[in-house]
Amino acid sequence: MKNEVLVVLCSFPSEKEARQIGAALVEKQAAACVNVIPGATSIYRWEGKIHEDSEALGVIKTTRAAYDRLEAMILELHPYEVPEVIALPVGAGSEGYLGWVRGQTELPGTD
Repeated sequence: MKNEVLVVLCSFPSEKEARQIGAALVEKQAAACVNVIPGATSIYRWEGKIHEDSEALGVIKTTRAAYDRLEAMILELHPYEVPEVIALPVGAGSEGYLGWVRGQTELPGTD
């Protein structure tokens, strides 16, 4: 269902980069809203080594119809070689808010 609302998680190396990319996503209507949560710590294995880094987490609200645009923009703008882009379907929520998300991510001239 193309108007299904998604929450997308994406970690960034800094709050500044999360804000910059988040603003671009909203500007291009790939996302309705991006919450930037600084102070996250990520522990992960990369190229055979365990890393622990401070990051900012982006919690991005979009729709399935806008997801491909959103993912393409993140992959283009993000400084990581393999950025985290994880989309989770929203099972329920305030219809007023979900409708707002749908409206903010619909490009003019599309259904």
